[in-house]
Amino acid sequence: MALIHLAILLPLIAAIAIGVIYRYYKRLHLGWFVLPVPLIIVIYLLTLVPRVSNNQLIYESLAVMPRIGMNFDVYIDGLGLLFAILISGIGALVVLYSIGYLSHREDLGSFYVYLLMFMSAMLGVVLNDNVLMLYLFWELTSISSFLLIAFWFMKERSLYGAQKSMLITMGGGFLMLGGFILLYIMTGTFSIREMLNQVAAIQESPLAPLAVVLILFGAFTKSAQFPFYIWLPDAMEAPTPVSAYLHSATMVKAGIYLVARLTPLFAFSELWVWIILLGGLITMAWASFNAIRKDDLKAVLAFSTVSQLGLIMSLLGLGALSVVTGANEEYFSIAVVAAVFHLINHATFKGALFMVTGIVDHEAGTRSLKKLGGLLTVMPVSFTLTLITALSMAGLPPFNGFLSKELFLEAMIHVGDANFSALADVAFIFPLLAIVGSIFTFIYSILLIYGVFFGKRTYDTPKEPHEAPALMLISPAILTVLVIVFGFFPNVLSGTIIDPAAMSIMASDTPLETHLYMWHGFANPALWATVFIVITGTLLFYFRDKWMFIYDYHKGRFTLNYLYDQGLIYSRFGSRKITDSYMSGFIRSYLVYIFLFFIVMGILTLLNTGIRISFDDMAPVGIHEMAVVLIILVSITVILGTKSRMVSIIMLGAIGFSMSLFFVFFRAADLALTQLAIETVTTALFLVCFYHLPKNSRHQERMRFKLTNFLVSLGVALIVIIIGLTAYSNRLFDRISEFHIENVYELAAGGNMVNVILVDFRGFDTLFETLVFGIAGIGIYSLMKLRLNRKDGNNEEHAEESRI
Repeated sequence: MALIHLAILLPLIAAIAIGVIYRYYKRLHLGWFVLPVPLIIVIYLLTLVPRVSNNQLIYESLAVMPRIGMNFDVYIDGLGLLFAILISGIGALVVLYSIGYLSHREDLGSFYVYLLMFMSAMLGVVLNDNVLMLYLFWELTSISSFLLIAFWFMKERSLYGAQKSMLITMGGGFLMLGGFILLYIMTGTFSIREMLNQVAAIQESPLAPLAVVLILFGAFTKSAQFPFYIWLPDAMEAPTPVSAYLHSATMVKAGIYLVARLTPLFAFSELWVWIILLGGLITMAWASFNAIRKDDLKAVLAFSTVSQLGLIMSLLGLGALSVVTGANEEYFSIAVVAAVFHLINHATFKGALFMVTGIVDHEAGTRSLKKLGGLLTVMPVSFTLTLITALSMAGLPPFNGFLSKELFLEAMIHVGDANFSALADVAFIFPLLAIVGSIFTFIYSILLIYGVFFGKRTYDTPKEPHEAPALMLISPAILTVLVIVFGFFPNVLSGTIIDPAAMSIMASDTPLETHLYMWHGFANPALWATVFIVITGTLLFYFRDKWMFIYDYHKGRFTLNYLYDQGLIYSRFGSRKITDSYMSGFIRSYLVYIFLFFIVMGILTLLNTGIRISFDDMAPVGIHEMAVVLIILVSITVILGTKSRMVSIIMLGAIGFSMSLFFVFFRAADLALTQLAIETVTTALFLVCFYHLPKNSRHQERMRFKLTNFLVSLGVALIVIIIGLTAYSNRLFDRISEFHIENVYELAAGGNMVNVILVDFRGFDTLFETLVFGIAGIGIYSLMKLRLNRKDGNNEEHAEESRI
């Protein structure tokens, strides 16, 4: 196991230790013990930046299940390193923030265990080269995020949001696994690096379109793209540190990562480009439009997150054209750079905004815009942090969001230059959606500033607002400083972080040498698009009371949330109906289902493998053996027809004693003695048990012939006979009896083969069988003692009552 493997698993290892520490030591806030974990990881990852920026890729393999191709293969290039730094760096700031946000009254042990579990899962997703192991960590992110969202499980909305996120993201993840399996069928490997060498095979395969759709299901559900975005706003019921970490910087970026990582594989596909490009822009415009009507601050930020993710997704769709021959590489490599840069910028300004929202909620007791306002004078530091980060989100200079937003607009304006599919024919749609989405982004960004800190004080907050303690302000302050630094000095990132990540997405070895700067001249169309966005957005914000009525036409019955809720209700109703139809409560019905399944699968297996039966090597059947078989058949017939319990027990014993005769014929005297002893004890026990049962007469019962039971019984018998004969006639391996005959004396020093098999060759099996009997005996003895004690108690109660 290499050091990078330990770095990925360190949070999981720490989670175990944290659980033990919290149980015995609660004086110091548990977050102080957790904080070193992400700090150690991010420091280690930062030491790898010089190597990766010089194209020295890191690969370490660890065999987990090599027979099925599932290995823990870690592959660090620019893209994986960027995401890993974001995961661990933002994780450290979130842990520091949570120390001030969460009190000792909370279940801190569970919170940090879930958080560390999620951190390991995300690191495993972005640093894995094996798609099977990637899927394992992918689903672990869904499980851990479910636990974090449901942290305040006493709230109904928390449980609802957790269930919703898990159903949607895990459903998409399961479909994504199907896409990975199709990739394996097309390429014969689970390694992403090796798949990149077989792009031609993927391109020629008829399975490629299906693989594209299935994989994008996983990406779109995880990154909350239209129409799967509905889980993200409900996930905001989680504590604010969870929202700041999972839903702005890490988990929702997993789908972005997957699309970026697999772009070199599917860039040739028109389906891939159209779905990502158009789906991302629709998500951006729709989510930003819906963010404005929300009253809850976290709901506004949730929709803004969906919008920003759509922006990044659309850039990746456009950037895929840089991999395809015929596209203008200059413009579409700009899209890839813009996607990577905005990925970083979004993590900084959105993480800070979530934390400030948590501060407002923590200190004012509410997140409702109707109850907030006029907090500028009482929370000046929080106002400053919100002002800078919200303006960056709005895409205004001189902050980092302006730079990536300009690159986004520039890329969308030049979609018509692409010689790919029919993009040039409908090129006007893409800048139109981009500008509309950016206008509403500007409006909700200004709304966050104005609605909380300007206007009149309502004095309707549950708490008297005041500035947060320094411990809660440090993390958002650090992120805000990064917003400023990356705005004024963006090229600090270009050569070290952005270019290697962009080169990984484009699968290019040619250095990009990106240079980012604020001013591009008056001839830049993106500049005038920004001016139009700011002017239009300002007017719409000022006159928002005049047009907000349009949201009234968006009825609840015509929303995706309504469809989800109704689907959940009807799925529960339908599943209960289906379950009730076959869960009758009768064991005989369940046996019929099991036997029918056995018959169907047996027939399919025999048809697939073929039925080959040979009687050449079989022993002859004697008259005495046929007589015993006749006795067994007569006994079975009597059991089925008799109405007497005594006769049924005698006939059942006759079957067992007849089986012991077979062992005598086959010269297995010890087995015959064992069978005789078992049948004697069983018959005696049956007689004792039935003696105590009610004396119900069966003479009034009408014995009906059930054709279904007869056919099922006959089918099982025939399948077992055919399978037995086929297996005997087609031996693929040497008989194990030969091994026992040759080694019974030398290895076990015994003369009785059966005893040696039971005691030596199958010693552990016999030991555990004995253990099972012992446990059963203890259970029976406990039940008997319980019954005796209950009788004694009842007798004492009756005696006490008689004395009274």
